[in-house]
Amino acid sequence: MSTSQEHQAYDFAYVQEKWLPIWDKIEPFKSGRPDDKRPKKYVLDMFPYPSGDLHMGHAEAYALGDVIARYWIQKGFNVMHPIGWDAFGLPAENAAIKRNEDPRIWTYENIATQKASMRRYACSFDWDRVFNTCDPEYYKWNQWLFIELHKRGLAYRKDSAVNWCPSCQTVLANEQVVAGLCERCDTAVTKKKLNQWYFKITDYADRLLDDMKELEGKWPDKVLTMQRNWIGRSQGANVKFIIEGRATPVTIYTTRPDTLYGATFMVVAVDSELAAELAAGTAAEDKFKQYRDSVKAASDIDRLATDRPKSGVFLERYAINPVNGEKLQIWASDYVLADYGTGAIMAVPAHDQRDLDFARAMKLPVRVVVKTGDEDPNETGVATTGDGKLINSGALDGLNKTDAIAAINKQLEADGLGKSARNYRLRDWLVSRQRYWGTPIPIVHCDKCGEVAVPADQLPLQLPDAKGLDLKPKGQSPLAAATEWVNTKCPTCGGAALRDTDTMDTFVDSSWYFLRYPSSTNHDEPFSRADIDTWLPVDQYVGGVTHAILHLLYSRFFTKVLHDIGMLGFTEPFTRLLNQGMVVMDGSAMSKSRGNLVRLSDELENHGVDAIRLSMVFSGPPEDDVDWSDVSPSGSVKFLSRAWRLSGDVTSMPGVDFATGDISLRKATHKALHDAAFAVESFRFNVAIARVMELVNATRKAIDSGPGAADPAVREATEAIAIMLSLVAPFTAEEMWERLGHKPAIATAGWPVVDEKLLVADAVEAVIQINGKITERIEVAPTVTDSEIEAQALAHPTIIAALNGAAPKKVIARAPKLVNIVL
Repeated sequence: MSTSQEHQAYDFAYVQEKWLPIWDKIEPFKSGRPDDKRPKKYVLDMFPYPSGDLHMGHAEAYALGDVIARYWIQKGFNVMHPIGWDAFGLPAENAAIKRNEDPRIWTYENIATQKASMRRYACSFDWDRVFNTCDPEYYKWNQWLFIELHKRGLAYRKDSAVNWCPSCQTVLANEQVVAGLCERCDTAVTKKKLNQWYFKITDYADRLLDDMKELEGKWPDKVLTMQRNWIGRSQGANVKFIIEGRATPVTIYTTRPDTLYGATFMVVAVDSELAAELAAGTAAEDKFKQYRDSVKAASDIDRLATDRPKSGVFLERYAINPVNGEKLQIWASDYVLADYGTGAIMAVPAHDQRDLDFARAMKLPVRVVVKTGDEDPNETGVATTGDGKLINSGALDGLNKTDAIAAINKQLEADGLGKSARNYRLRDWLVSRQRYWGTPIPIVHCDKCGEVAVPADQLPLQLPDAKGLDLKPKGQSPLAAATEWVNTKCPTCGGAALRDTDTMDTFVDSSWYFLRYPSSTNHDEPFSRADIDTWLPVDQYVGGVTHAILHLLYSRFFTKVLHDIGMLGFTEPFTRLLNQGMVVMDGSAMSKSRGNLVRLSDELENHGVDAIRLSMVFSGPPEDDVDWSDVSPSGSVKFLSRAWRLSGDVTSMPGVDFATGDISLRKATHKALHDAAFAVESFRFNVAIARVMELVNATRKAIDSGPGAADPAVREATEAIAIMLSLVAPFTAEEMWERLGHKPAIATAGWPVVDEKLLVADAVEAVIQINGKITERIEVAPTVTDSEIEAQALAHPTIIAALNGAAPKKVIARAPKLVNIVL
């Protein structure tokens, strides 16, 4: 299809098969060539999990990332746009159990399938930088980094109650528990006490929070808010409450110590050790145990939900309010979390809605101690949370919140009953998993030496062969059954020792993978500082908002730790972040069970790669969901065919002087180039496509009824169309480029320089109103003055007729856009 005489109809299948092998040969997206002097830019898509072939969500995500990477290449940058696979995890292990095979087989087969599909999808990836996180060459460095954290006290073990799926037989993060069920298998989740490995992310809580100032205006506000809320820093006080019959006081953290006089009861987390201790030996013990068992299935997120009905058990124990000596009933409930503060709260129901809901449910007293001007919560059922004046609070009466907090903190500290404190919602990162298909934890347990790291020269500590291992969930890691692997020698004393049998959370794999791409073939270190200083931090990160909290937070944590170690010269990994929405069908997520599943392979077969990519990008702003039922890939095919035909109609030769071409079309071309560039850099890719479509129409009109196909402006416009289309429709664009007489690859042709003089409009539209109502529109020069536009408006026949001889009371002129005539 190299000339307009061949294949008159646009044949997308032919074009795809033609250009793929050519691109493979010339490697237009290879980054980091030694002689490449272009400025560098790092564009990164969140890497996929190899759970099968690419789906519609992948089609959207990688089309969007590709627009950005291809745009900056056209703008003259040496762009690194790598890809790899986040390949460890539970789906592969479950698939292996189902198929009775090694999870490596399922994983690597799926990676090969996805890689082939990505190549067909014409993603601008640098294929020389590919790696998979399940490769021993990669997870070797997971283990090395784990040891570095362990050396610094940032990796440690402790006993704790965790979310446990009885079916998957593994620990679940809070986000993996939905409505009390495992998100993977829908089994009711319980709590289980285990000795687990943690990363001490709480040591970095303040920096993770404060450094978000660097990301404002560069990351979506929604993501920053979600991370701030997840970290949940608050300022308050630790207050000591004496418990009747208990020698040691209970310390309670509160953000509002000024409301101590309003505390009318105490609540302890039902799953806390404190609750079990206080219930022991009381008349409430059996009832407490029954209640504790009944709430085991609830996730922390469910327990904190404001609309969750309040429940609890009175423990038949009392605390003493330290400021007024009142006896407070102690209750166990699920709306308090065991790992928040000390797992106990002082309840001030008048000024906290959850406390009020609990008080009303259990018929407990409510005392107002802050006068906000709102109605009494006893009457309305609505807690007053404002910052009014203190009442019913002894010496604090009449003080505002700030002064009252300062006064009560001073009093508590003087009496030895408390002091100011800071608290966080963020908890240390639980990284232990009781599964096979993950990075083995590189620690040996020796009775004599304790926890001993595997020596660096023995890394990677590889997974034992899955053959002969029963991978079915049994409550402990399948690695525990690999006795030859587990039994080892202590690296320190040489005595008998045992390997740790847990594997790492797969979030560890993805928390530093972006650092590996520049040094993907480096066998001596996880990455070289020279490569990092050349390419990092990532200039543009693209991925789903579902990773807004954990993946991004953990990546930021790793970056800060590695900076402190001296391996990085920056503290934030991703300079800019773009989140894309989901691809749905008829308003619902696609699934076989709903009968609304759309297969990407079918869409590509029916419409071609370029039409699907174009449809995804043109459907709306990237952060919005794409409802495929509202999208017209067949319309995209027709548009691409119209654009392609332009390249066959151009009759002027390459290198012609564009300046001699039709001025009107040249202005349309340069405005489209200007507006499209601005739209891409603003992540309004659909607007950029709209500008290309407008230029296609203008160019067709110029050929058919204007200066004709030989006019140099027609070639300029068509070449500009091809270059802009290369961001979303690379096959069509490359074919157009060849038909226009150029060699491949159009991806590196360069964005045409916009002539600013051609952006000046010959005329603009002005609105004429009478008494504020639009009456007429006229064209005026952009440089028209207020007096000139007023005169033109009053002289217009439509306005003369509308005035019918009446004299205007006032004329308001705002050149060049508006004239308002007031009668």
